[in-house]
Amino acid sequence: MLASKCIAGIFLFALLGSSVQAQTASDDIAKYREMLADGNPSELFEGAGEELWSKPAGPKAKSFEACDLGLGPGVVDGAFAQLPRYFKDSDRVQDLDSRLVTCMVNLQGIDRNEILADAFGKGHRKDLEALAAYVVTHSKGMKINPPMTHPKEKALYALGQKAFYYRGGPMDFACASCHGSADKRIRLQDLADITTPSGAQSAWGTWPAYRVSSGEFWTMQRRLSDCFRQQRFPAPQYVSEVTIALSMFMAANAKGGSVQTPGLKR
Repeated sequence: MLASKCIAGIFLFALLGSSVQAQTASDDIAKYREMLADGNPSELFEGAGEELWSKPAGPKAKSFEACDLGLGPGVVDGAFAQLPRYFKDSDRVQDLDSRLVTCMVNLQGIDRNEILADAFGKGHRKDLEALAAYVVTHSKGMKINPPMTHPKEKALYALGQKAFYYRGGPMDFACASCHGSADKRIRLQDLADITTPSGAQSAWGTWPAYRVSSGEFWTMQRRLSDCFRQQRFPAPQYVSEVTIALSMFMAANAKGGSVQTPGLKR
């Protein structure tokens, strides 16, 4: 009996110790982010994006200055805060990446298949990431406010919700496995509960972001692609409907929160 109690005591001590270490590590990560916040490397991508926005390019030798992100041609202030949204000219609900692709194709004449064939951080995709960094900075501190009034916006939200809870793959995972309840952590990182306003706001509101571990700027499209990889799902096509639907699900749940992009991630 005494031996059993000793073993139980040791086990409890180990659990408590592990919990304290995990909390300490989590606090250290938060401090690390705070120290870097004043010099977020996203500024380098933002600068590159600002130059690309006004630089003629592609077969048509046009800039992005006529690109309509939802608030009128060339308007970037507050545009990201109201994405994803329905666009009449494409008859689709689009997130930031897919809308920038539309402008790159329609304004500059660049082949859409070329864009989709590029890898993240390469070719046209690299330019799109820099453009995204430029655009999102102009919504920082504003309220997250996707319209959610058009029937296609509501339908895509429903699809995103369905995709969020869909379980599959060899690990029998869903997005909800990590982000569907409170107090979950992976690799000492706290995981946001995207089903709640506060959780969705902390997640959606801090992407796109600079990833310290990769030294690159990641849009939500890239973040979602990596989530699919971690679930052992086939990689989704860039700017596919399901990725935009998941973004709509997050953005709508985050409505009323504050845009804090560009974020800074480990």
